[in-house]
Amino acid sequence: MRYLSTRGGLAPAEFTDILLGGLAPDGGLVVPERYPRIDAAELSAWRSLSYPALAFEVLSRYATDIPAADLRALVERTYTAEVFGSPEITPARRLAPELHLLGLSNGPTLAFKDVAMQLLGGLFEYTLAREGRQLNILGATSGDTGSAAEHAMRGRRGIRVFMLSPHGRMSPFQRAQMFSLQDPNIFNIAVDGVFDDCQDMVKAVSADLAFKARYAIGTVNSINWARVVAQVVYYFRGYFAVAEEVGQPVSFCVPSGNFGNVLAGHIARMMGLPIRRLVVATNENDVLDEFFRTGVYRARSTAETRQTSSPSMDISKASNFERFVFDLLGRDGPRVAALWRELEATGGFSLAEDPAFARIAEFGFASGRSRHADRLATIAQVHREHGVVVDPHTADGLFVAQQWREPGVPMVCLETALPVKFAETIREAIGIEPQRPAAFQGIEDLPQRATRMPVDTDGLKRFIASHCD
Repeated sequence: MRYLSTRGGLAPAEFTDILLGGLAPDGGLVVPERYPRIDAAELSAWRSLSYPALAFEVLSRYATDIPAADLRALVERTYTAEVFGSPEITPARRLAPELHLLGLSNGPTLAFKDVAMQLLGGLFEYTLAREGRQLNILGATSGDTGSAAEHAMRGRRGIRVFMLSPHGRMSPFQRAQMFSLQDPNIFNIAVDGVFDDCQDMVKAVSADLAFKARYAIGTVNSINWARVVAQVVYYFRGYFAVAEEVGQPVSFCVPSGNFGNVLAGHIARMMGLPIRRLVVATNENDVLDEFFRTGVYRARSTAETRQTSSPSMDISKASNFERFVFDLLGRDGPRVAALWRELEATGGFSLAEDPAFARIAEFGFASGRSRHADRLATIAQVHREHGVVVDPHTADGLFVAQQWREPGVPMVCLETALPVKFAETIREAIGIEPQRPAAFQGIEDLPQRATRMPVDTDGLKRFIASHCD
């Protein structure tokens, strides 16, 4: 399998060539030259596989330059009951007829990001050791990516982590998960801005190719291809858990901010998984919902980005969206490059009149928006009717999913985090304290360390250099 850039400026490369990087040299994102197709016979055979075995089958189609024995050992070390709480790894729960919840938050940081990040840590360490290299990971988080990355990379040989987060815009639990880590290879940076400012700083550093090369800058953000493809696995797993037979259509509803999670569903669908709909659920920061309804992609400014009770989705520039647009436009790299130049110059672009936008339905996408009152009502309803407490992001997904349910088509809502990470909203919705795993008792009281920084790319470069030279 070879990899290209969404903007057409990358010579074909192999999986380990693109594993450690972020943006392609032309500013685009790496994508596979094709999506491997899985036929009905293979799907039927995969249905009975364990999670590690299924992960190997999916990943081996994309990481073709890693010896099969090494890749199999990596996934078997990663996806264990000890790390994820049960051999199922991502268990499905039936809430109502044809309505299911896919549990993705049983890893070390209680968020779906762990499913991919734990594998990424192993892949990074394996590749760096094989090549005798070191890596400085630069990332941005609106909440869960940061803690998942830091817990996956802490103590690993040859790796430092520099993680940006928006100052004062994460929940106290999320902040404590990151800032309480005292490992010498972990550096937390609290930026005076919103998530999009953090993400822009990461992209600006990655675009400085000389700096990137000198300091071996890599990324674990959702733009990292290995993270996306690792998430593809649980769409297959979720499908097998709820489909009565292989071939039955199943829909998925995905709370969406940076578009990486739902992009993995798009890839699974392109591989041949019988997905009827991929429903994109946004909060008040509804850039993606606006696009799927109108064809207009309009990034919001920092001032326009609202601080909500589902903070991990407070994102107004969805990085992984470029990968989908690449497919939507028939994999036309120069056209994608032109659109993103327009986005940078004017703050948006429109495909409303483009024949390609009429093909949205062919890709199965639909969308909806949830507000604070909607997520509170949904948390209360799910608790009252099913005895289950869900976090506010998952509630956004469940609320939007109701608008797109169809008779005879199971709807799977992707859980994004455990509710303890957003205790204030849970108390507001149902008046009780969410259950807290024993390992996280008193986490907010632990000593915390982070460096506060303005929105300043040059200052960020100086900070990285001072801890690497």
